[in-house]
Amino acid sequence: MIPRLKQLTVVGTFDSGHWEYDSGLALMHLDDAARLFRVEGPTGVQLRLKDVQTARTVAAELGAAMGKGYELRDWTRSNRAWFDAVQIEKRLMFIILTLIVAVAAFNLVSTLVMTVTDKRADIAILRTLGASPRSVMGIFVVQGAASGVIGTLAGVLLGVGVAFHIDTIVPAIERALGVNFLPGSVYLISRMPSDPQRGDIVPIAIISLLLAFVATLYPSWRASRVQPARALRYE
Repeated sequence: MIPRLKQLTVVGTFDSGHWEYDSGLALMHLDDAARLFRVEGPTGVQLRLKDVQTARTVAAELGAAMGKGYELRDWTRSNRAWFDAVQIEKRLMFIILTLIVAVAAFNLVSTLVMTVTDKRADIAILRTLGASPRSVMGIFVVQGAASGVIGTLAGVLLGVGVAFHIDTIVPAIERALGVNFLPGSVYLISRMPSDPQRGDIVPIAIISLLLAFVATLYPSWRASRVQPARALRYE
């Protein structure tokens, strides 16, 4: 087969931020494209949706409505390898973030254990004044839970703020360090994309709160087991 050749005039260039498209995509007038490919008119229609996550659902609905004889492809099928890779990376990032939160929860445990050890005399005084082991345990549970809530809220706000301004933060860091984090010829994209989704943020926040609460149980239990006589023997 001999490729078709046609001389055209380049009137402008554009940068989509995707190296594969920038290096091999050309836009031309519809009539010129019809003559080049020897067709009478358009052979396909491309739709742009407000919510890109509904592409599969819309494609299925259109396929059922239009019947056979038409080929429908959504972006998840056209770039299936990338889509599957992104899904795997999201699962791995979820696991990594959970492990990071678990490490932070261990730090919370160690902090509360040190607090219980340091406040043994105060706990013993509370016990002699009539405080029950359950009330002492509740004090440390509330303290640990408050630390977990504050830390989780601060982390979520900071992370969401960075995610919404990543297109400003990353170029500033690149200019300051004189590096390029995403070479287009290697990563196919030249800008770091960011699309914060509620379905990604809420589960991590909930797991952080649960781990923070669980981390308070052991130190609180130790605090409730403090014996006033032993704690105040050398005071």
